[in-house]
Amino acid sequence: MTKRVLYLIACAAGPTQFVDEGVRQVLARGWETCLVLTPSAARWWESRTGELEKLTGHRVRSQYKLPSESDALPKADAMLVAPMTCTTLNKWGAGIADTLAIGLPSEAVHMGVPVVAMPYFNRAQGAQPAVARSIAGLRAQGVVYLDGAQGYESHPPKNGDPRAYPWHRAIAAVGAIVSPTP
Repeated sequence: MTKRVLYLIACAAGPTQFVDEGVRQVLARGWETCLVLTPSAARWWESRTGELEKLTGHRVRSQYKLPSESDALPKADAMLVAPMTCTTLNKWGAGIADTLAIGLPSEAVHMGVPVVAMPYFNRAQGAQPAVARSIAGLRAQGVVYLDGAQGYESHPPKNGDPRAYPWHRAIAAVGAIVSPTP
């Protein structure tokens, strides 16, 4: 039985300190898992990247590859962008793919790869007018954006609980679209 491949794409948001827990939950659901981090998130895990690579069985990516390099990861059957920062949301919504973490799902959603995104940012950040426009833009492209009771409910500024991030909701949403096994 072949496992399907899920790219877990994590931004520099509080829960990324515990992305290994997210990876474990994805693996427990039967997915082959590849981890992609934004450059800022990769700095958080710099001294422990080996742990994540051992856990996933794949190189952790955070930068675009050089033209002479072959792809380091297998082809994705689905992508989960979680936790997603307000910055990543707005860049992606504006079509700015200046990081691998934005470029992969930005392209994938237009190639028929299911993409789910779940944020982690506070209510003050979420109140910016660009946020609603970006969410609408991603949903119009076919991205499943999980917020509110179905995903992540924004927290008051300086009151987030990164350990309580609902990885299970995001992973279940991916599983509802694509089974981890063909």
